[in-house]
Amino acid sequence: MTRVNLARNEVLVALVILAFCALATLSDPGFLSMPTLTDLLRGGIVLGIFAVAAMLVLVSGGIDVSFTAVAAFAMYSTTLFLVTHAPGMPWPLAFLISMAIGAALGAINGLFIAGFGLPTLIVTLGTLSIFRGFLLTFVGSKLISNLPPEMRAFSRLMMLRGTNADGSFYSLPWAFAALVAVVVVTWAILHRTMLGRSIFAIGGSVESARRIGVSVRAVQFFVYVYVGMLAGLAGIIHASMARVANPFDLVGLELSVIAAVVLGGARLTGGHGTLTGTLLGVALIVLVRNSLIVIGIPSTWQSVAIGVLILVGTGLPAWQAKRAEARAA
Repeated sequence: MTRVNLARNEVLVALVILAFCALATLSDPGFLSMPTLTDLLRGGIVLGIFAVAAMLVLVSGGIDVSFTAVAAFAMYSTTLFLVTHAPGMPWPLAFLISMAIGAALGAINGLFIAGFGLPTLIVTLGTLSIFRGFLLTFVGSKLISNLPPEMRAFSRLMMLRGTNADGSFYSLPWAFAALVAVVVVTWAILHRTMLGRSIFAIGGSVESARRIGVSVRAVQFFVYVYVGMLAGLAGIIHASMARVANPFDLVGLELSVIAAVVLGGARLTGGHGTLTGTLLGVALIVLVRNSLIVIGIPSTWQSVAIGVLILVGTGLPAWQAKRAEARAA
């Protein structure tokens, strides 16, 4: 009989998700229903894209806290451009513009980190403030509620919709396909290309990677450009689904995103991380954010619950690893 490996974060997170769903179902028998499932999937689209980007950075041995500012900048400036100059532009082109703006801002991070060798946390903390300050000072600080028709049309594209027997409505937008595409492309990069193996290598040891011929600067630069591009995509999807471009949105989500990635098993020291674990971490964070009240816990405890999950999710495997080392000694 195969034993469940509780030292793996993915297993722990999956067990916590099952326990949370069991508790929620006992409190509300209607919890496990199609409307709840589609609501959770919808809530995980933007968070999931952010988490995949954050995982890639952690695997490379760095950390990025500026991706939400990049997303807000790309989302708002793209929407403002469309409203002012090209209201009829098709939504795929609008998405490409937002992703290009995100990639350009990510390249600024990459320039300082890969080009000048500065610490990733310091650089991205600085650019978080710069991007946000520049956006609010020079681009705009007012809500844009009259989105271009194509962005509104995208938000209405549904891959699934219907009504339950009790009359409750459910739907899943095609925006969810963007998260699936991001996961597939990132998986292919990490596990089917030399570039992916180089990302894991520099996350494990930069010096060792350099000695075996990895171009550390080029790989780091790619990582931050790719993360910026994903942030631009997440930003424009967020604006389309919310049907409003708010320059004050998104910034502040960093804690939840990094929590999801760390819960999924990515190491802050680099070199390790899985997409399966990251998506399970996202599922748990979305469950906690959206469903605490169902099991009788006030929503004001959300941050406390996320903090406890991070401590347990990272602390238990570390404790088990130390016990294993002690037994082997």
